[in-house]
Parts: sequence; structure tokens; C-alpha cells
Amino acid sequence: MMRRIAVVTGTRADYGLLYWLIHDLHQAQDLELQLIVTGMHLVPLFGHTVDVIEQDGFPIAARVDIDLDSDEPEAVARSTGLATIGLAEAFARLRPDIVVILGDRFEMLAAASAAFIQRVPIAHIHGGEVTEGALDEGFRHAITKLAHLHFTAAEPYRRRVIQMGESPERVFEVGAPGLDHLRRTPLLSRAELEASLGFPLGQTNFLVTFHPATLDVTDAATQCRALLTALDAFPEATVVITLPNADPGGRAIIPLLEAYAGRHAGRVHLRASLGQLRYLSLLCQVQTVIGNSSSGIIEAPSFGAPTVNIGDRQQGRLRAASVIDCAPTSADIVAAIRRSLSADFRAALKNRVNPYGAGDATGRMMAVLRQVDLDTLRRKTFYDLPSECV
Repeated sequence: MMRRIAVVTGTRADYGLLYWLIHDLHQAQDLELQLIVTGMHLVPLFGHTVDVIEQDGFPIAARVDIDLDSDEPEAVARSTGLATIGLAEAFARLRPDIVVILGDRFEMLAAASAAFIQRVPIAHIHGGEVTEGALDEGFRHAITKLAHLHFTAAEPYRRRVIQMGESPERVFEVGAPGLDHLRRTPLLSRAELEASLGFPLGQTNFLVTFHPATLDVTDAATQCRALLTALDAFPEATVVITLPNADPGGRAIIPLLEAYAGRHAGRVHLRASLGQLRYLSLLCQVQTVIGNSSSGIIEAPSFGAPTVNIGDRQQGRLRAASVIDCAPTSADIVAAIRRSLSADFRAALKNRVNPYGAGDATGRMMAVLRQVDLDTLRRKTFYDLPSECV
């Protein structure tokens, strides 16, 4: 009987990172893909991106609606409970041999909880990382302790997962799966991208994605206003903005972005979701990526775009030399953008190295998913570091 691999996706972001793994599982003759779609994918406000998954030709085994009508903390906690219930029902019906979970959102914690209680082994991608400015920090490490296999994006993260008591033989450094697009995804040319977007790019272009720093949600709107004020210092730039995730505080940002795009129609373009192909193609065309998304830290350096990383949402993650950190004030953001555009800074990036790998994560993960012994995988033992390491 074919080994059944369930993959859970809840946002446009994690779907883009999981795309080639989903693709290869779907194409495999010895593995059965069970794709479970939940979270933001099913919400029109965030682009109803389940449509993109269907257009990509992947069969959806289950849809789990978790009622994302609000991003207040109580509502997110309630959605987490609904996700646990819905995903538990999906796992009970589909009976997967392994559940694959990426990242650190509350939907993924729900998936891990539901799978763990049903004794379904969990493979976790992107564990061991640190994001000190976000609730994701706690979710990620909790998922690590529930997971049975670990696919980390870099060696320091592999060591951290082992430090958390996970057996070394179950922790695999594979690189960041989002970088597989470098080798495998034919990107749009500038002309094709402009036609797809429906507007021309300029000589200077910015790609902006700003999420609330969820451990400081009261400042989300204030920080967003500072960002928008900073963008006004570059009236020559064409700006493409994508909406924030469904995190606490995110909905307070959306009206600010909508109003800003309305005031600068023709120069500023707001999209709920660009889709993976257009997003990656834009990374090759823009002069600077601005905001606090993990994509600016992990993917953007490999596509040649400098990143202005605002605030502490991504504090603790490994960084390439192309990432410029700045405080969430308009003056600091302006200074960082100007630095990113300077000839000296850009010249220094010609020999940049991305610490997240070279774009071959999917093949490494597929090999483990095929070969791991399911009979022994469910039982976890706590690994104590050797005494000389303590």
C-alpha cells in the first residue's frame, strides 16, 4: 500500500514554500498526497487562494474552515480550537501515515496537536528558528516538541532542535524549501509580469509586505503609518503592497494600506495576494523588498533584491548581507531604503551567500519521507546533550 503523506497549508506564504514538495508528492508513484487546505486560503478578504491551488491542478483532500472573521486574540484562540477540531476530523477520515507541517502559525500548532493525539507522525519544516517579535516563536517550538521528523533550513537551526531534546538522527538540515523555486520555477519576464499585474513597473520599484509584530499589537497601526510616511519620501518609486496575514492586529493595518493606495493611484498597487509566480518574479525586478516578512529574510537574498527589515518581528533569524535592519520609525526606514538603493551597498552584494541553502530541499525531504521507518517513528525519546556540551 502506498504511503499516505498529508500536507497542511493555511496561507499563501506556506503554500508557496510547500509548492514543489506538494508537486513531487502528487507526481510520485509510491506516495499518495493528501492535501489539506485551511486558514486564510478559504477567506475572500485574503484572496481566497484555494482557487490558486485548484488552478495549479492539485487535488484537495479536505477543506477546514476555521472562521477567520476577526483577528482579536480571543477570536484567534477560538479559530485555533476550530482548526484542531476540523483537522482532527480530516486526519481521522484520511488516515495519513505522516503529516507535513511548515512553520509556526496557530493553524499549524492546531494541526500538530490533532495529529499528535491521534498518534500520526509529524514532519515539521523550518523548526529551530527564532522570531522574538512574534507569537510564532512559541508556536514553532511547541510544534517541534510534538513533531517526530524535523527538516531545518540551516545548520544552526538543526543544532537548536537537537538542543531542545530531539534525537539527532531525526533532524535533517535540508535548506529552505522556498529556494527550490530558484532551480525549478520559470519566472515571468518583466513584460510578462507587467501584463499579468495590469500595470507597468517603473525605474525604481518596491515590494512591501508588513505584518503586525504580534507581541506588540498595540503598535501595529503606528508602525504601519511610519512605513507609509517613509514611502512618501520616494515619490518616484512604483510600490506593490500585499496584505498582511491573519495575525492579531493585522486587520487594523488593512484600511491604512487601502487608503494609502487610494491616495496614490497609478503609483501604489495593493493586492490581497500576488500568487507565488508573480511574487517571485517581482523579487527579480524590484530594487528593494520592504517590510517584516520572513520572505525578505529567507527568499529575497537569493533573487538579488536587498531587504529593508522593519522592527523586531524577525529578530533572531539568520541574515544574508543583503538584509538591512531598522527601527519602525519613518526616519530609520527612509535611511534604510536609501542605503539599499546606494551603488556601494548594491555592489557589495555581488558575491552574497544565502545562509538558507541553494534550492534542493524538496528532494532531500522526499528521500526521508520515503525511507523513514513508520513502525518506530511514533515513539519519541528525549535526547540529552553530551555533558561537555552543557
